[in-house]
Amino acid sequence: MATIITAARSKTDAGLETFGAMIVLAIQASTFTVVDIVKRRFAWHEFLEQAWFMTRVSLLPTILVAIPFGVIVSIQVGAIAEQIGAVSFTGAVNGIGILRQGAPLVTSLLLAGAVGSAMCAQLGAQAAREEVDAMRVMGLNPVQRLVAPRLLAAVVVGMLLNVVVAVTAMTTGFILSVGGGTVSSGAYLGSFTSFAQPTDLWLAMGKAAIFGFLATIVACHKGLNVVGGPKQVADAVNQAVVLSVVTLAVVNVAITQAYVMLVPQRIA
Repeated sequence: MATIITAARSKTDAGLETFGAMIVLAIQASTFTVVDIVKRRFAWHEFLEQAWFMTRVSLLPTILVAIPFGVIVSIQVGAIAEQIGAVSFTGAVNGIGILRQGAPLVTSLLLAGAVGSAMCAQLGAQAAREEVDAMRVMGLNPVQRLVAPRLLAAVVVGMLLNVVVAVTAMTTGFILSVGGGTVSSGAYLGSFTSFAQPTDLWLAMGKAAIFGFLATIVACHKGLNVVGGPKQVADAVNQAVVLSVVTLAVVNVAITQAYVMLVPQRIA
C-alpha cells in the first residue's frame, strides 16, 4: 500500500512539475514573440520556414479528414432531420455544428498529431544531438530562437487549417444534402444564415489559435527536454501527442461551455 501511495505521489509531483514548466515556457515564448516583434528583431525567416513546414505536413491530411467528416455529419444529420420532419433545418445544423465544433476539433487533432509530433521530433533530435546545449553555450536562448517562431507559426497555421476544414466539410455537406435531393439549396443556405452569427466564426478562429498555441507549448517542452537517443525522442513524441490531445479536448469543452453561457444564441 505504501508503495502505491509513493508511486502515486511521485506521478502527481512529476505532473505538477511538467505543468509548471509548460506555463513558464508559454510565458517566456509569448514574451519573446511580442517583444521581438515590437523591437523588429523577430526571426521572421524561421517563422516562414516553420509555417511552410507545418502547412506542408498538415494540409493534405486536413483535407482528407475534413471530407469524410463532412460526409458523416451530413448523413447523420440528414437522417435524423428527415425522421423528425425538420429537413429545412439541415443547413443550420450542419453548418453551425461544423463551424463551432467540427472544424476546431479536427484542427486540434491535426495540430496535435501531425504538426505537434513533427515539431517535437525535430526539437527532440536537436536536443539529443546537443545542439540546444550548444546554443546555450553560445549565449543564445533556445526559447527565443526555436520556440517563439514556432509558436507564432502554429497559431497562424492553426487558424488557416480551421478555415480549410470548415470550408471543405461545409461544402461536402452542402453537395450531399442538395445534390441528394434532401433539401433545396435555398432552404439549406437560408436556415444556415438564419441561425448562424458572426461570433460563431470568431469562436472557431479563437479555438484554432488557442489549440495551435497549446499544441506548440506541449510539443516544444517535450522536445527540448529530451535526454538520450532515438528511443527517448520517440517516447517524447508519443507523450506530446497524447498530452496534446487530452489538453485540447478539455480546453475545447471549457471554451464551448463558456461560449454557450456568455453569448446569447440567435433564434431565427
